[in-house]
Amino acid sequence: MKKILMVSTEYPPMPGGVGRYAANLTRALEKYGSNKVIVVCDEKGKGDYAGSISPSNPRNSDNLLKIVDDVKPDIVHVQFEPGLYGLFLDAVDPRKSATYIDSFYENCKVPIVTTFHSAYTFREWVGQSLLVKRTGRTGKFGVPVRLAVRMWKSLLHYNSFHDLNKEKLALSQAGICFSHYMTKILGGGHIVYHGAEPTVSPVPGKKEARSRMSLPYEKKLAVVIGFRTMTKGWDILEKMRMPEGWALVINSSRSHYNNENLETTGFFAGRSDVIDLQRGFLSDEDLSTLMLACDAVLLPYKIASGSGVMFDALAHGLPFVASDLEFFKEFAKMGLGIITHRDQKSFVKALSKLDRNYGKYSSNVEQFRQKLRWEHVARQHMQIYEEAGKGIIKGKKKTQAQIQ
Repeated sequence: MKKILMVSTEYPPMPGGVGRYAANLTRALEKYGSNKVIVVCDEKGKGDYAGSISPSNPRNSDNLLKIVDDVKPDIVHVQFEPGLYGLFLDAVDPRKSATYIDSFYENCKVPIVTTFHSAYTFREWVGQSLLVKRTGRTGKFGVPVRLAVRMWKSLLHYNSFHDLNKEKLALSQAGICFSHYMTKILGGGHIVYHGAEPTVSPVPGKKEARSRMSLPYEKKLAVVIGFRTMTKGWDILEKMRMPEGWALVINSSRSHYNNENLETTGFFAGRSDVIDLQRGFLSDEDLSTLMLACDAVLLPYKIASGSGVMFDALAHGLPFVASDLEFFKEFAKMGLGIITHRDQKSFVKALSKLDRNYGKYSSNVEQFRQKLRWEHVARQHMQIYEEAGKGIIKGKKKTQAQIQ
């Protein structure tokens, strides 16, 4: 049994994949390892030390160091998504880029384990600068200027963002990633897949799940779910016409971290092949029921360093059709889904191919999903904690040479 300090700015009932993951991992560690997990989170979350950290709190590090002194944990486990701790990327002097959690890493004398939730290739990072709304306060003529500014900043910021991740890995006793793709970008880390499994008990059959979600029985269903941001690729859904015998089920929620939400009102008016649930951010139980009701998941992302939605879908037996991004390529090679160009026709064609070979993909997913069970994931974490606890931690800041 270990005492673990779980650090995650985002935590339920706050909406968001990082918080959902942290809460499920916390429950699994307590259930399968008899561990004591103390949670530090934003004031909007229900943790043991709620309000001690936030994206806008410059005292994040000081507060965390005081909590460590108070709790005296065996391990500190940080769910690291830079923006959740206050991310500042300096375009003039990239060396000044920082987060409000940097000094905590430099001074904490308890072993730190870090789970990394984002890491991008240069191509995807620069691609983010192209995701600019076409209208706004500056009007349509302001878009080229905004685009140029964002492009310039992204070129300067890539190495800064990348170095912040690498620095956290170097100052951790262990790093955890959800894919080989991410370990290659970071230059290290343990691969532990994002845990997921049905949360409804008893697990309903497909017919019962559809009844609970008020979904039709006569068609196969492909689901799209997540924040309505430009990065998720919702723009191609408007004109996508589903293959014969298929319907599209969508459920979206607004991102509370930025203003890049797409307005989808009227997108699917008069469409008989689209079912818009309009339920906002789903509870674990509703998300699980929705996945059990469907047959495949569509992931038309423009940018992705990971996808909790993909892991949730696989855990419920759903193969995927996804954009041809590096993260998805890794899992497509395992026969868990199909990657394709990010346009309407390509996605429909790929879904038709998935339909024709559904038995093969379904069988591969059934085997893979066992690796996502929370008991398995919790035991992998406990082994990493055990190894991390044996390391020698002096709390000294590592040199830049060591970090690189």
